[in-house]
Amino acid sequence: AVRVPALRARLAAEDAELAAAPDGGALYDAPLEAAVRRWQAAHSLEVDGRVGPMTQRLMNRPAGAVVGQIRVAMDQRRGRGAAAPGRRIEVNIPEFRLRVMDGARQVTAMNVVVGKVARATPPLAVRMTAVQFNPPWGVPERNAREDLLPKFRRDPRAMMEKGFRLFTVVGGERVEVDPMTVDWASVNPQRFPYIVRQDASDVSALGRLKFVMPNGDDIYLHDTPDRHLFGRADRALSSGCIRLSQPMELLDLVLEGVPGWNRERAQRALDSRQTSFLSLPRAWPVRLHYDTVVVEQGQARLLSDIYGLDAAYLRLLDQRR
Repeated sequence: AVRVPALRARLAAEDAELAAAPDGGALYDAPLEAAVRRWQAAHSLEVDGRVGPMTQRLMNRPAGAVVGQIRVAMDQRRGRGAAAPGRRIEVNIPEFRLRVMDGARQVTAMNVVVGKVARATPPLAVRMTAVQFNPPWGVPERNAREDLLPKFRRDPRAMMEKGFRLFTVVGGERVEVDPMTVDWASVNPQRFPYIVRQDASDVSALGRLKFVMPNGDDIYLHDTPDRHLFGRADRALSSGCIRLSQPMELLDLVLEGVPGWNRERAQRALDSRQTSFLSLPRAWPVRLHYDTVVVEQGQARLLSDIYGLDAAYLRLLDQRR
């Protein structure tokens, strides 16, 4: 069972709002429940205000583990320097959060979905060079083998209705294949023989917008039809790319620096249902980083080390001592 006075003391030590509230003693009162909810949100847990097994386990982390997490954060920040001038995009992977910054000033922020543990989003420093309206999805081979093959086996017609198309290469030419003619039970997932593409649509995996930032990992920012996922606390759910909760808000900011473009023209491009490509006159710096300690208004929030990168970094720090 959770001892309420101990819980209150534990949270008040790092939650200024709870520390300033009247002491409710052994009563699990509204200020304490609100503090539990804030703590759960900061640690990518389900925000229900209840101190269940997962919440209790993370709250009871040894002090040494917390100190180690802070050591990693401090060492990472030493080599970063001051914020660069001008607008840029920052995505903190374990926070599931994107920020548009102008120097040290935050312009806007939004929730994002990042890669699941098995398909982790890599830290990157790249440049966004273009926007694609109504993007088709060229499905990576791994996604086709692991995610789509079972669905084709169950119901190829349903996959066709979602805009998925199959191709094979014959004599150097790409030839389309009717999914209804494939003996899916005999397809070897280790040697998946088809190229898979999903046409642009409202149900396409990429939604209506793709923000292009060339890199060797083929990571980009994009819209998504799966809006319900942004309500989850743990949003490590994608195959590596960054899904945006507010893609149109980001588009508006990007278009501010593009002569002849505004929301109305962009909406016409989207409404046309045709795939089109807008090269940006100024490339935007984009940094995908992995910081599990976030400081806001003087308060440090310790996030979950979703990919185990802090643990590996800490081992390197200890070896240098």
